[in-house]
Amino acid sequence: MPIYRLAYVRRAQHDTRLRRAQLVRLISLFAITLASTALGLAALDPSTAPWPEKLFNALWNATNLVTTLGDFTPFTPTQKVFMMGASFSIMVLGGYAITQTINWLTNPIVAINRENHQMSQTFETLRNHVIVIGYSPLGRLVTQRLAPDENVVIIEKREDLANQASEQGLLVVQGDAGLDDEVFTRAGIDFAKALVVTSEAADRKLAITLMAHARNANLRIAVTAEDNSRGLLLRRAGATDIVVADDLIANTLVGHLFTPPPTAHESQDLPTTD
Repeated sequence: MPIYRLAYVRRAQHDTRLRRAQLVRLISLFAITLASTALGLAALDPSTAPWPEKLFNALWNATNLVTTLGDFTPFTPTQKVFMMGASFSIMVLGGYAITQTINWLTNPIVAINRENHQMSQTFETLRNHVIVIGYSPLGRLVTQRLAPDENVVIIEKREDLANQASEQGLLVVQGDAGLDDEVFTRAGIDFAKALVVTSEAADRKLAITLMAHARNANLRIAVTAEDNSRGLLLRRAGATDIVVADDLIANTLVGHLFTPPPTAHESQDLPTTD
């Protein structure tokens, strides 16, 4: 599954501007070469023809040289020497044009820009999906539980983890949700129904929760908290579901502690591992 790589968007925009400038420069060089060749041939024309006719014939010959048609008018020896120099300039310019074209076609930014465009069309049709921030071990577990029944979009800032999520067939936006609001736009947060924040950084979780709630006040936001006071802060920031990890683990441990142990017969029925 392709990835929308927000981190490359600005690079792609810069690359597009650069390629446009190179194209303008290339066209300008061809125009200058054409004009210089025409003026040189006209200046070297020894005939008594009017200057407009000389210039037209020179322009015709220069155009034939650039386009390699070969339909030239007769040349004097001096003009032939001039045309040899002009031909060499055209060959160098043509080689430069071919090199630039190959560079444009093989530039990885071009492929990423094409991939981003493809993914933009996919994200535009998403509705009522769940966004998962981070593809860490916790993010993968959350995704595994959601994926069978929900459309899931992964937001991951690390390229290696984004690639892993993409290899699993998931929709992925690569970017930092804690810093760039455009990440949420690309993930379709305005039309999402839930957001799960799996980041471990406390300040980043708070920033993501604030930004997400500001974008979609009806969004259900699930996030982990280090303690109850931090959980209260996250709830004020817009989180709807707070999980305090230590409380959850403690409750589970105590629950198991006072649960009657399995009987011998039940123990025999438990699966074993090699």
